[in-house]
Amino acid sequence: LQVDLWQPSSTSYIAEGTVTDLRVPHNTSQLLLPSLQQTNIPYTILISDLQKAIEKQSGRRPQRNRRSLLEYNYEVYHSLDEIQNWMYHLNETYSDLIHMFSVGKSYEGRPLFVLKLGKRSQPYKKAVWIDCGIHAREWIGPAFCQWFVKEALQTYQTDPAMRKMLTQLYFYIMPVFNVDGYHFSWTYDRFWRKTRSKNSRFRCHGVDANRNWKVKWCDEGASLHPCDDTYCGPFPESEPEVKAVAHFLRRHRKQIKAYLSFHAYAQMLLYPYSYKYATIPNFSCVESAAYNAVNALQSAYGIRYRYGPASSTLYVSSGSSMDWAYKNGIPYAFAFELRDTGHFGFLLPETLIKPTCTETMLAVKNITLHLLKKCH
Repeated sequence: LQVDLWQPSSTSYIAEGTVTDLRVPHNTSQLLLPSLQQTNIPYTILISDLQKAIEKQSGRRPQRNRRSLLEYNYEVYHSLDEIQNWMYHLNETYSDLIHMFSVGKSYEGRPLFVLKLGKRSQPYKKAVWIDCGIHAREWIGPAFCQWFVKEALQTYQTDPAMRKMLTQLYFYIMPVFNVDGYHFSWTYDRFWRKTRSKNSRFRCHGVDANRNWKVKWCDEGASLHPCDDTYCGPFPESEPEVKAVAHFLRRHRKQIKAYLSFHAYAQMLLYPYSYKYATIPNFSCVESAAYNAVNALQSAYGIRYRYGPASSTLYVSSGSSMDWAYKNGIPYAFAFELRDTGHFGFLLPETLIKPTCTETMLAVKNITLHLLKKCH
């Protein structure tokens, strides 16, 4: 039976007692459900008509005219074109706080845009890197990156904490890491995960951009088969997107003190290691930052996040950006798995963008202020 695994991302993670979310075509479900019953595997149907749910979300909205930022709607999902236009617009409008640049080009030749956010107050400042959308179908990620920028710009004058953050730090924000995959998830396949690079021997496209980093590459939790969702690629940094970001981070490794990557879904705040069960040297610092961040997040709507080392909290996976960042000297490396825990999965409704981003914002501010307090 052909199924699309949503959680966990690979069959190698499925053992007795694992809760597994999967998507099946209608005709497959007629075969699958009786066999689950026969084998006494309990199941729940979370979304009975996925097509309807997709149409509800990406129903052809009128091209929203966004001449002014005040009209830009942060409570809907935006296509790649809309996000890039938004970035151009910010770059022109807030030149005192924002500088937009590209770190390279994607496989299909799209620019890989990053926003540098912060007051040009002193020549040298520490920085925080934030990326969203490494996995194409996780739309809440790019929505959060945009929300973060909006909040920074809107509250910079009035919120002393935000003012402190933008005065003392730079933020490098990459709203859409996997631009080709994200565009593909809007135009062809809503549940596409990987990049869009072509494989010469197989008919399958794409590499898991979060298994392609040069840290224990293609070991446990990654697949060597090009058709798998967790395919690690032909070699580390084979994907131009990964190579470009890795190159940028390597060049700025002395400046960048925190690496934050946003994914969905599971409601978790993860830190290294992902590729092995071992304790990181600055565990107590990172642990307390995570504990405080999760508490701050919960204070908004009571949403509970689990936190801990990725290997034991989620699953072991090699070649992840978070482990790579940590191994390359960035002391605070985190991966967020945003809402929810499976009820909507990758189809988190637009009505939940605001609460999700609001609570996540509290966690990110908490981590950032923790960083400024100097615990290493």
